[in-house]
Amino acid sequence: MALEGGGKAGRRRGWGGGFPSLMRRKQVDSDRARAEGQPKLAKELNVPALVAIGVGSTIGAGVYVLVGTVAREHAGPALTISFLIAGIAAALSAFCYAELASRCPSAGSAYHYSYICVGEGIAWLIGWALVLEYTIGGSAVARGISPNIALFFGGPDSLPWILSRHQLPWFDVIVDPCAAGLVFIVTVLLCVGIKESSAVQGIVTVLNACVMLFVIVAGSYIGFQIGWVGYKVTDGYFPYGINGMLAGSATVFFAYIGFDTVASTAEEVKNPQRDLPLGIGAALSICCFLYMMVSVVIVGLVPYFAMDPDTPISSAFAKHGMQWAMYVVTSGAVLALCSTLMGSLLPQPRILMAMARDGLLPSFFADVNKRTQVPVKSTVVSGVCAAVLSFFMDVSQLAGMVSVGTLLAFTIVAVSILILRYVPPDEVPLPSSLQESLRLSQEYDEERVSSTFGDERSKTSQIKDVIVAESMEDPLIEKKIYTSKMDEMKRRKVAALSIGSVCVGVLVITSAASATWLPFLPICIGCIIGAVFLVAGLGLLYWTDQDDGRHSFGQSGGFTCPFVPLLPVMCILVNTYLLINLGFVSDLPKTINFFNHTTRCLQFHYIFSLSPTLNIHSFWIVLFSGGTWMRVGIWLLIGVLVYIFYGRTHSSLTDVVYVPVAQADEIYRSSSGYVS
Repeated sequence: MALEGGGKAGRRRGWGGGFPSLMRRKQVDSDRARAEGQPKLAKELNVPALVAIGVGSTIGAGVYVLVGTVAREHAGPALTISFLIAGIAAALSAFCYAELASRCPSAGSAYHYSYICVGEGIAWLIGWALVLEYTIGGSAVARGISPNIALFFGGPDSLPWILSRHQLPWFDVIVDPCAAGLVFIVTVLLCVGIKESSAVQGIVTVLNACVMLFVIVAGSYIGFQIGWVGYKVTDGYFPYGINGMLAGSATVFFAYIGFDTVASTAEEVKNPQRDLPLGIGAALSICCFLYMMVSVVIVGLVPYFAMDPDTPISSAFAKHGMQWAMYVVTSGAVLALCSTLMGSLLPQPRILMAMARDGLLPSFFADVNKRTQVPVKSTVVSGVCAAVLSFFMDVSQLAGMVSVGTLLAFTIVAVSILILRYVPPDEVPLPSSLQESLRLSQEYDEERVSSTFGDERSKTSQIKDVIVAESMEDPLIEKKIYTSKMDEMKRRKVAALSIGSVCVGVLVITSAASATWLPFLPICIGCIIGAVFLVAGLGLLYWTDQDDGRHSFGQSGGFTCPFVPLLPVMCILVNTYLLINLGFVSDLPKTINFFNHTTRCLQFHYIFSLSPTLNIHSFWIVLFSGGTWMRVGIWLLIGVLVYIFYGRTHSSLTDVVYVPVAQADEIYRSSSGYVS
């Protein structure tokens, strides 16, 4: 048959089963996918809505304790610089997200990008990890709202009976009806429509920003009156040295997580090529400005060693006669938690919908309500799971798993940028509905070529296949075409090996640098080996030309990530280092030492919310134990089994033919089902 013997395209039907299915890559053009009958999401979001979603999902309640903990134990008065460095590190991932979101504006975020650039297997694991991240994150946030609300009623035990926590008899379980109720309320709001839910989140975010502005303005007034005593300490601006400041940067890095929520709404943006990069950049910039200004003020009001590690902002105002400020700060914490809860529950239904569209999950999750144009079924399932989890379980010990999903997504997005620039997919899957068009096109081309060579008097320069015909008469043309193809194949091979070398080098060097319990010599050897791979791969990428196909990859005219390949490589390095440091501690003494001497990462807006008088050290010990990776490993193993027994065989790419991009474009244009 033509499909099986008609050249390269015909020989690669669906990649078969087993391991090759892990490397299947889907097509980037979302418009074609929707033209095949998939329902559309409502395009209602603009730049202000995206900024509200990004800022609301990023600024959690953690900032209200983060300044005290990091200033006391790591950065001192240099806390502002720690926030700045962390913001720059987060911007590395933001640049990568901005380009991919504008080029591939479909639901799914990192899952969608990795499916297009890397392959089905990696995409499935990323999507599966993100599902876990948003479920646990939303549950942890919801569970932390009731203790903060209780402060307005006089204490933890002062909430109305229907909202307060209760211990179930005969079970060692404390239920939280307030948390479950808030999750249900947010779920209903998300089902109403993206326009309505984004408007509510915008209002809550503005109110939270007003609280932070109050802290900045009122704190500055007090600071000028007292002479900024916090900056007059005898230890200087860097009491813990440069290493302490950098350790503080690693700690506050996760205070910037949330802009990836903006990317998950890409399909609902009116002008994704313009609005998505602006929304991501503006949200991250606003968060960085607010974090830095709050840290400047609070560190100046109270010497860093005298800060309250649990309530640094409230206690700073209380020391200067403003005890009532506690209620303002607590209001900001509650507002931040509510906004973060909406930001946690918003992306998950869209990721489930994207995975179901691709056949990796049942089609139930891909259903979009015709009236609200929202994936209602996925939203309800996500909300019910988060509500049940927040009602019955204390998810604080699971919150470290949230960091794993975030860092995995950030890392794979940076790798996708390198693939897009140097080795973008040169073939795309052709669905079974268009394979007949491919067969007819191949037969038509064969007949034209055959009839052309049968007529010796015809002039080959006048036919469609002029290059093929002329090459038979002029060997130089044939040699030139062959040489050009071989050079391109060599370039792609070198680029692919270079990207692999970078990834191996990053993994080796970060693993060696994190293995602090090993002797000094093995650590040095590992770092040297990793640095060789990293520098060699980066050098080859600089020497290798980027692929011309990157200009036509996805939707053109959007944001372009600068400083490639250096920026995505630095992004991979930072995120991998933080990712490995989540699980390289196996016992309590090493955990405490690791907390005191190396970089750490934690989503404080998920953790602080559990109690306004949180013992921070206990959470560090829990989150950075080997149990974090054990739990993540179990979840990913479950995901592998689901993929093997369902996703692999139900994937939309199981019965497709891969054809060159130019040929696919021609077939789509000639097909009556194509929608421009």
